[in-house]
Parts: sequence; C-alpha cells; structure tokens
Amino acid sequence: MSAEQSPRIVIVDESPIRAAILQEGLREAGYTGVVHISEMHSLLARIYALDPDVILIDLENPSRDVLEQMFQVSRAVRRPIAMFVDQSDAASIQASVEAGVSAYIVDGLRKERIKPILDLCISRFNAFAKLQGELERTKSALEDRKVIERAKGILMKVKGLTEDEAYVLLRSTAMREKKKIGEIAQSIITASEMLK
Repeated sequence: MSAEQSPRIVIVDESPIRAAILQEGLREAGYTGVVHISEMHSLLARIYALDPDVILIDLENPSRDVLEQMFQVSRAVRRPIAMFVDQSDAASIQASVEAGVSAYIVDGLRKERIKPILDLCISRFNAFAKLQGELERTKSALEDRKVIERAKGILMKVKGLTEDEAYVLLRSTAMREKKKIGEIAQSIITASEMLK
C-alpha cells in the first residue's frame, strides 16, 4: 500500500500509550497517514482541518459528557468512525448508533484487531451512506412528483388542458429550456402564487 493510497486516519485519544497501540497496529497493517489528536479542546475544528478519511476514537472510561461530545463529532463529520471504549451500557451503544458511529468496540484494543475493525467500520459506513443516498433520491423523486402534479393541475385549470396535455407541455418546455420537469413545474407553481 503506497502513501498515496493510504487513507488519512485520525486517532482521538488522550492516552499516549493507548494511541501508540493503535498507531502500531495501523502501521503494521500498512496505514501510513495516521495523525494523533490528544487534546480534546476544539476537537471538531481540528478534525475538520485535518479532513481525515477515517476517525478512530479511543476512550477509557467515558463520562456521559465525553461520549456526547464524541457523538456530536460523529453527527457533524460524515466519515467512518470506530469508537473504542473499555466498558459500556446499552444506552451508550444505542446512542452511538443513532449518532452514526460505524463501529462501537467494547474492550477490544489489541493491535492485531485494528485492521479488521477498520475494514468493518469503512464497509458499514459505505453501506449506510449508500442507503442514505437512495433514501434522499427517493424523497427527492416524491417531492418532484408532488410538484409536477400541482403544476399539471394549474395548467389544466388555466389553459383548459387535459392531464396528458398538461404533462406533454411541461415535458416539452423542460426539454426546450434544458431543465428538469420538476424545475419547470416549480416555476409554474411560484408564478401562479404570485399572480393570485
């Protein structure tokens, strides 16, 4: 694995000893672009500045406040995140899933486990991102359909067209203007509201 191919990985860990275990495991697995953040102050800004591909968060006995801070990072940064903790409870695990943590590992900090955990974390993140993308596209298609239906209704009423004629007019206008039908439909709705 060359340096160009190696993803940029940020380790968030206040303990230098534990961070060294993670760094060694990553180095042995061929990951070269590893940065360690040991200072929790303005963590989010520092992560944004580094713009990593993957984030590993290692917490010994996280308090509720620390966990919440990490979950805020997880929600804000759309990246694969693996969180290592020494002990946990069902509520923390549930909260981590809701915050978008890709892998939540309890008592699993051994360097030989790091590569498989990293692979799992990235594949889970990608699968989730793909699902999210599909959901966004479906939502957008539904919104478009609603807008098109409303615009057809306006055209039928104002121009005395049938539903099919209204759709043909929308489609031909979209083609002529080199725009999406949804955009043309939205323009018709906006114009009709202005003319009320």
